[in-house]
This record gives sequence, C-alpha cells and structure tokens, in this order.
Amino acid sequence: MNIVTTPDSVLEMATRAMARTPDPRLCTVMQSLTRHLHAFVQEVKLTEEEFERALGFIVAIGQASGEKKNEVVLAADLLGVSTLVALLNNQDPQGESPAALLGPFWRANAPVCDAGESIARSETPGTPLEVTGTVRNGAGQPIAGATVDVWQASPVGLYENQDESQDDMNLRGRFKTDDEGRFRLRTVRPAGYPVPTDGPCGELLRAQQRHPNRPAHLHFMVSKPGHKVLITQVFADDDENLESDPVFGVTRRLIGRFEPHESTGQATLRHDFVLEPGEMKFPHPPIP
Repeated sequence: MNIVTTPDSVLEMATRAMARTPDPRLCTVMQSLTRHLHAFVQEVKLTEEEFERALGFIVAIGQASGEKKNEVVLAADLLGVSTLVALLNNQDPQGESPAALLGPFWRANAPVCDAGESIARSETPGTPLEVTGTVRNGAGQPIAGATVDVWQASPVGLYENQDESQDDMNLRGRFKTDDEGRFRLRTVRPAGYPVPTDGPCGELLRAQQRHPNRPAHLHFMVSKPGHKVLITQVFADDDENLESDPVFGVTRRLIGRFEPHESTGQATLRHDFVLEPGEMKFPHPPIP
C-alpha cells in the first residue's frame, strides 16, 4: 500500500514513482538527487523554518537574475558546483583540468576581431596588455581557424553590461587562429573584482563571513568544429586572492604570467590552449 508512514517511506515512494521515467539518464539523476536531498534533510534535521528560508532563497535567486547578472549561476559558483562540473568533465590523463567555470557574464556573439585588434572599445584606462598564444591538439599540432572568444572585467572590476560608462560589448571579442594556430589581441590588464553582492548570494556570503573578491583573470572560450569547446580562465599570478577565490575557480594550470614591462608601461601574457576531439557544443548564455 502506497501510504506514507515514516520519513524513510517518503523516499521509497518518491524513487519508486520516478522509476517510470522513460529517459534512463533522467531517471538515474533524479533518483540520486532525491536520495541525497532526503539524506541531507535527515542528517541536519531540517526545521520547517529553515526549509521555508531555503525555498525563499531559491525563489529570490531566480527573481534577481536578469540582463545584468545571473544570480542562479552565481549561486552554483559560490557553492563550488560549477567548478566541480568543469573539472569532472575536462580532466587530462594526470587528473588535472585545463577548464574552468563559465561564470555568469559570458555573452554570445561578441564582435569578430582581426589579429592584434584591441577589445577595449570605449575609454578604458588601465595598463595596456598584449595577449598571445597558440591553440593545439593533443598531439601538439597547431589548430588553424580556431575561434578564441575572450571577455573580461574592466580595471575597475565591472563587466560592460554592469557599467553604463562602457560601450556595448566592451572588453569582449572573438579571434581566429592563423595557419600556425596562433592568436594575438590587445586589451587592458584586468583587475580583481567582487562578485555581485546586492542580491541573495551576497547575503549568503555575508552570513558565512566570506569575502566576494575574485582574483584578476581573463575568460576564454576556444572552439573549432570536430573539437570539444574549451571554457577556461587565466589568472594573474600576482593577485592576492588566488588561494581564496569565492567560486573556487583557480587551479595551478590556469595561473598565467602577466609580465610587466617598465620600459613601455605595458604588460604581456602568453598562454597556450589544447583542444580535445569531440562535439562542438556551446553553453547557453547566462545573460543576453
């Protein structure tokens, strides 16, 4: 008889009802999620007030998402889930990963740029930065015609969709690798910045006494038909928050050498990328 009598019987009934799911993967994921959620509730002995507050948080992160930020993605980032998914799905033979979380600020269809062009389209004061690198396959061969999509926050720590003083698509661009797999672009040196703290995720950080400051970095998305899309970040090696990134995105392989040149007042970064064979699938943009 399907009658609830104990806390354990709720779980049994729920997973049994899900067993009819035609999609086997969906069935596996939802049954496992349900088991873990029930175990969590029982482990912490969740109160009714705490349950109500948790539901309110979920509603609030949805309501706080819009054209300028995605609070749902930010919540997954702050819990370490985004980084975990990226690492699990992009491990190399040594168990490390060249990938990183997408973050809440990627926009599709950034301007297509010529080699060496600057992505600083509006008045963007800061240290000029030249970025170069090569895209290769696992055998070390250069990949010509790969797309290198790059985006970053400004030196004051804001993405252009957050800052009315910046032009649309400022500090965003897409570049093609040449016949030798090389790319080159100009920009300004990024600064570290706080993740948005004006919504429910900010309240969570304050309640946990965690700082919101991400280390300075550039975002990259590298793609070519016949290869998996590589989503990653490259972090400034001199940033004080490398070991306390609130979204846990820094790995040893992603720390780049932002080399200053006092004679010119500029800086350079060289970073190479490796693409694996596979299907070229792009993520859904977190913001328009």
